[in-house]
Amino acid sequence: MSSPQSPALRSLYRRILRELPSQHAARQKLSNPSTLQQTIRSRFAASAEPPALPARIQEAEQFVQYAQAQRMYSTLIERYNPGMGMDEEERVRLSARRVGMDLPKEFGKEKK
Repeated sequence: MSSPQSPALRSLYRRILRELPSQHAARQKLSNPSTLQQTIRSRFAASAEPPALPARIQEAEQFVQYAQAQRMYSTLIERYNPGMGMDEEERVRLSARRVGMDLPKEFGKEKK
């Protein structure tokens, strides 16, 4: 990565790392990279022939855009479908509360 495009490649490399799914704090450090981080770093460190370099840069930029779009999609799905991760009973209870009703407590069931 010591070419005239080195700052652009470093920036692209950092953008890719930012878009990777976050893991535990111990694995987040670059001194202890995950397997995926090691693979990405080796792809960036490998010297490519000059004709293939722009194509690889463009491919990496497309990956960053795709990862950003996927992250935004997940965020929007969670925001506009808040009951997606709830079970049916909880969804019904919250729907009833939304219209001003409280469901009666069921006999034999205790709150956890």
